[in-house]
Amino acid sequence: MGRTREAGCVVAGVVIGAGACYCVYRLARGKDENEKIRDDDEDSSDTSEIGVETNKGPKSNAGVGAEAKPQIDSRAKVEVNLGLESGPGVKKGTQWGPQTGGGLEAKAKALFNTLKEQASAKNNKGARVGNISGSRILVPSLPCPGGRGGGCHPTRSGVRTGSKASRKSKGKARSKSTRAAATTWPVRRGKFNFPYKIDDILSAPDLQKVLNILERTNDPFTQEVALVTLGNNAAYSFNQNAIRELGGVPIIAKLIKTKDPIIREKTYNALNNLSVNAENQGKIKTYISQVCDDTMICRIDSAVQMAGLRLLTNMTVTNHYQHLLSYSFPDFFALLFLGNHFTKIQVMKLIINFTENPAMTRELVSCKVPSELISLFNKEWDREILLNILTLFENINDNIKSEGLASSRKEFSRSSLFFLFKESGVCVKKIRALANHNDLVVKVKVLKVLTKL
Repeated sequence: MGRTREAGCVVAGVVIGAGACYCVYRLARGKDENEKIRDDDEDSSDTSEIGVETNKGPKSNAGVGAEAKPQIDSRAKVEVNLGLESGPGVKKGTQWGPQTGGGLEAKAKALFNTLKEQASAKNNKGARVGNISGSRILVPSLPCPGGRGGGCHPTRSGVRTGSKASRKSKGKARSKSTRAAATTWPVRRGKFNFPYKIDDILSAPDLQKVLNILERTNDPFTQEVALVTLGNNAAYSFNQNAIRELGGVPIIAKLIKTKDPIIREKTYNALNNLSVNAENQGKIKTYISQVCDDTMICRIDSAVQMAGLRLLTNMTVTNHYQHLLSYSFPDFFALLFLGNHFTKIQVMKLIINFTENPAMTRELVSCKVPSELISLFNKEWDREILLNILTLFENINDNIKSEGLASSRKEFSRSSLFFLFKESGVCVKKIRALANHNDLVVKVKVLKVLTKL
């Protein structure tokens, strides 16, 4: 029993000693390489493979034995460093306990030798990724953007790759001018550091500063931030007046002409919030035709088009400026047929504003419309589209009666809205088919329209 315990202690000692030996080997090897690198940079001369240890080589070789040859391999280097630490008693320190234990001692020695061979094989692979300050590892094959030459080495010692032979041959050719300072990751920023957050509620002096920035800058990033800031502030009635009094409407509206769709969208959004104020509408009316033209020719269903349609809808809530858009009635109905679900809803809201004004009825019903418009009276559409198209039909039908246009049917062509809604009879059939709709709200609306026919 005592002999087994003694053998176990021997094995434990061997394992602990092997781990300590490996750690010392790593530290000594890194120190040795750093000293060799400094020698290469400062002296530009070849160094021998035993470099730092030449002064104590004989003493170390005596402790190691015949294995320590002039071209010291990694295993010999580990033993040399151990000899430097332990002083004269090197041979005694390498015995690792008593020689008793039989097979257990042989296994312990085999384990220790295996660890040393693995360390030697790892060292002899040649190229490796170096380390800085022990644990930090930088891979030179992955360049950091923004650095000169694509490098990302924070210090001159940096990360060195390649075998000792290749480093030795390139020692003299390496130039000290390649040492680069620490690099940082580039961050994309605007040309101007905007002084406010886009959701800040600003006072009149601050709004004046934002307007001055918007008027002077040509940077799209700064323009976008300034427009969003002004648009958010224009959502409050007290700032709607302040922006107008500061002369902000012309400054914002001048960006309608820009080619950048994002800037145009933000411009329309800011003007849309300002147009809630009746006095601001008097300023914006100057640009309403330009907004309408751009909305009709820009990419269909785009964010710019939706922003323009919302602005036009706000500007036509009252009857004061509707006549400025009467020339675009055919375009509105074409877009009503071609647009997606959201575009259809926004265009119908715009046209309903015109139908609320009886004075616009003749121009509205005389315009040419696509015959496919009748497909909107289909139960497959959702509630919002059906309610809007039924409201549009109801208002036009009421205005035709109130304006006495029923007796003037000869004035309108077969492709006009008047013929489609009043004379063809197709719309009435479609509306009656909706009387059995599953949605109760739609059914009530249909019954209301049918009672007025």
